[in-house]
Amino acid sequence: MNAHVTLPADAALNDILARQRAAFLRDGAPSLAARKADLAKLKRAFKARLADFETALNADFEGRSSHETAILEGMALVGGVNYLRRNLARWMRPEARHVEMHFLPGRARVVYQPLGVIGIMSPWNFPVGLSLMPLATAIAAGNRAMVKPSEFTPATSALLAKMLAEIFPEEQVAVVTGGPEVGAAFSGLPFDHLVFTGSTPVGRAVMKAASANLVPVTLELGGKSPAVIAKDASLARAAQSIAFGKLANGGQICVAPDYALVPEMEADAFVAAYDAAVRALYPAGPASSDYTAIVNERHYGRLTALIDDARAKGAKIVEVGVEPEAARRRPHTLAPTVVLGATSDMEVMREEIFGPVLPVVPYRDIDEAIARINADARPLALYYFGGNGDDRRRVLERTTSGNVAINDTLLHYAQDDLPFGGVGASGMGAYHGIEGFRALSHAKGIFEQSRWNLTGALRPPFGWVSNFVSWWLMR
Repeated sequence: MNAHVTLPADAALNDILARQRAAFLRDGAPSLAARKADLAKLKRAFKARLADFETALNADFEGRSSHETAILEGMALVGGVNYLRRNLARWMRPEARHVEMHFLPGRARVVYQPLGVIGIMSPWNFPVGLSLMPLATAIAAGNRAMVKPSEFTPATSALLAKMLAEIFPEEQVAVVTGGPEVGAAFSGLPFDHLVFTGSTPVGRAVMKAASANLVPVTLELGGKSPAVIAKDASLARAAQSIAFGKLANGGQICVAPDYALVPEMEADAFVAAYDAAVRALYPAGPASSDYTAIVNERHYGRLTALIDDARAKGAKIVEVGVEPEAARRRPHTLAPTVVLGATSDMEVMREEIFGPVLPVVPYRDIDEAIARINADARPLALYYFGGNGDDRRRVLERTTSGNVAINDTLLHYAQDDLPFGGVGASGMGAYHGIEGFRALSHAKGIFEQSRWNLTGALRPPFGWVSNFVSWWLMR
């Protein structure tokens, strides 16, 4: 059965890792058929339990939209697994590589082989999809895996552990649960690769712990992802997309638009359009079962502190949508909120918001907007709304972000053939697509020499032939 680790964590975790590694060395790399069968088994098990996951997540959040669970976690996961199964045979084939003339008729190829045991640390905001999609990628690459889900979503973590224990032996897939002490011990294990999704501060600690064992890491973090509304953009369309991206899952998404950069003459018009978009999305307001609550009192308090700090420093706080006061009738639910007049000394503009709070920042020209983006650490996502003109080109060329979506939000994550990952403070490495398969594989270069070859002239004893060949190659 899968493990629910209690202290002391180190010994129990090391025992699981040792058994998984021994099984990997004993059995070798799984075949294409075995990998596809395991992926199909994972998909079937998840789909059969989707309603149970909706219930568990609703309990963990004390109000999580079942539709958002089905769409944002379920559809993304099932689509990703289907994509892996369709493309796996092509990715697993050895790749022929070029051989220079003087090494002919030798041959070169790259073979992608499993690394061994992958560690996966998943967050609380999407505890199902961000556990199972890295797991599916690890399985596709032929690895075994240990999964540490967040302690903030205990009902969901318990269901994950139960489901995976029913379909995989522990020496192939293990789920370990527990608090920060278990997470710290987990991040220090000598995995063959570690995938972490979460906040930048915790990501730093995870990378530091992994470095003691020279464990390579994929870090999926976050940051202040901007939404740039160009002067030629449709305010209504931009507001609709930003409202969706900002308020889905209560704004608790690593790629949620963090703040909106709006032409200064259109700031008021944008706020009106945003208010209308929020009303259309949630006609019952924050009381709606489709409006997700903040995960716990700690994070609710963090968000209200950001708002209070901005208000105290001179910002105008506007709650938008239908009956925003209804939020106060549900546990730790925060109404859709706009911050006007946000400045760089406010905490809301210094840290990732991760909630339904949207600062609206006016700009005079596109260079000022670009400078504002580049003043922050590189974000996980950037959103641009407008036509295919010079402003768009300048934003794309002069900013660096993990990914970009044009004239929409969030949906770049669902493009299975695109790599997903951050850059700088927003992350390291990528998964999804072939990049995910390769990130969790070892690219082994193989050179095969022919019995008859031309390289003898490059070995002692050296003479006129080797001198001529050297001259020829370095001319």
